[in-house]
Amino acid sequence: MPLHIIRNDITKMQCDAIVNAANTSLLGGGGVDGMIHRAAGPELLKECRTLGGCKTGQAKITKGYKLPSKYIIHTPGPVWQGGNNGEKELLISCYYNSLKLAKNHNCSTVAFPLISSGIYGYPKEQALQIASETITQFLAEKAPDMIVYIVVFDKNSYLISEGLYSDIRSFIDDKYVDELHEDQTLFGSRRMISNEPTSMALDDFVSDECRKPEPPAKKGLFGSKRKAVSKEESKPYALLSEEQEHKDLSMMLQSMDESFSEMLLRKIDEKGMKDSECYKKANIDRKLFSKIRSDRLYKPSKNTALAFAIALELPLDETKDMLQKAGFALSHCDKSDIIIEYFIEKEIYDIITINEALFSFDQKLLGV
Repeated sequence: MPLHIIRNDITKMQCDAIVNAANTSLLGGGGVDGMIHRAAGPELLKECRTLGGCKTGQAKITKGYKLPSKYIIHTPGPVWQGGNNGEKELLISCYYNSLKLAKNHNCSTVAFPLISSGIYGYPKEQALQIASETITQFLAEKAPDMIVYIVVFDKNSYLISEGLYSDIRSFIDDKYVDELHEDQTLFGSRRMISNEPTSMALDDFVSDECRKPEPPAKKGLFGSKRKAVSKEESKPYALLSEEQEHKDLSMMLQSMDESFSEMLLRKIDEKGMKDSECYKKANIDRKLFSKIRSDRLYKPSKNTALAFAIALELPLDETKDMLQKAGFALSHCDKSDIIIEYFIEKEIYDIITINEALFSFDQKLLGV
């Protein structure tokens, strides 16, 4: 998956490069900037003093020193001033210039904090949207094999708007209530009406016909008379001939249903999409897509199957069908499934937006 959103301490990320939301002096500060300087050690500050600062929206690179990452890319983000003072353009530049530096230094994995969303006051929802869109576009156009992480440190924060969060929360609650109501109706109504105990014996499910006594067996000299068995009945089942086995196997293979891979490729053609357009829209690595394409019996993970359903903008019934081909189903007992159902019902098929919501509810993201 090219873009991941995770909760972690960015100073512990084992990537080729991590990005520091620095100030323009590059000499350290609070928040993420201070964490990175402390973790990297005093050698980082010495090198930063030789760089002559950095303008907002630009980026400069140093060694990682004591960090697990090889490089640190420093980029000063904009201070939020209401949104009408070029903040968006500057924030886009932070991500673009940082990724460009990473690519020029042959970095295959890069970790970003959510730039400017801390003490600089950029609204988290907007900051995440800009980060996701800029990174996704850069990867699609210039670095398809690069893996990028957006690292969020605060475990108690969510990144989508309060209104969307509340709307999804209500949708989840409604679905769980419906499921509970169905269970109570199915298993509770009979007991409530007849006051029967909850535990039922096997006899409760046996018809009267099944309870009829068998006629007494005729007895011979030594007890019950046994039924005579012919020589043909006493023979073991004959093994199928090799020719018959091959014939049966051939018929079974011919009658096999369409596989997940075949359905996926058919849907891509029906939508008039290119393969690359589909797997990029699904936030899926092209190497994984190649595996799926080359193996008609490939079994993807549930989240990968859902990612393709979202990329293809399938309605709910077709999404369920695609999941079934992969051996899965949507469930109202699964919070993640309900969130995805919410977006499909709303006809919102932007996987980044869906992943932001899944992240805010501590669910696994769609993709690999």
